[in-house]
Amino acid sequence: MIYLGADHRGYYLKEAIKKYLEAQKIPYEDVGNLKYDENDDYPDFASFVVQKLQKNLKENRGILLCGTGIGMSIVANKYQGIRAGLCLSGFMAQKAREDDDINVLCLAADITDEATAIRIVKTFLETKFKKDVRYERRIKKITKIEKTLK
Repeated sequence: MIYLGADHRGYYLKEAIKKYLEAQKIPYEDVGNLKYDENDDYPDFASFVVQKLQKNLKENRGILLCGTGIGMSIVANKYQGIRAGLCLSGFMAQKAREDDDINVLCLAADITDEATAIRIVKTFLETKFKKDVRYERRIKKITKIEKTLK
């Protein structure tokens, strides 16, 4: 399942991504915001998405949108098992999936147009983790760090 979340600055781009996912018949759940609200706060939606995602980290992925993508990245990466990455291009999404096995894509709605966002999402969803020894070793190190921070 793909879980989507956005604050007011990411709301309209999230709606465009939903149309893409529907056209591709990719299952998703929009966990909010479900309407434009200029007074909402990105930490709420990042938390909603990540908590859903954590129920099955092997199968689920998340897409978070705010103005810069930075706030969403910060919040999502506070949660154990989450590797959120801000991607501004398809190349970044490809490398983030292949090398770092990100499970949450963060997008910067203020600077990412709809066509670019769709390319990034498509790459994020289609690219597989390489599973090279060096990449797996790095993921294990991240997991070890997470466990020491409990």
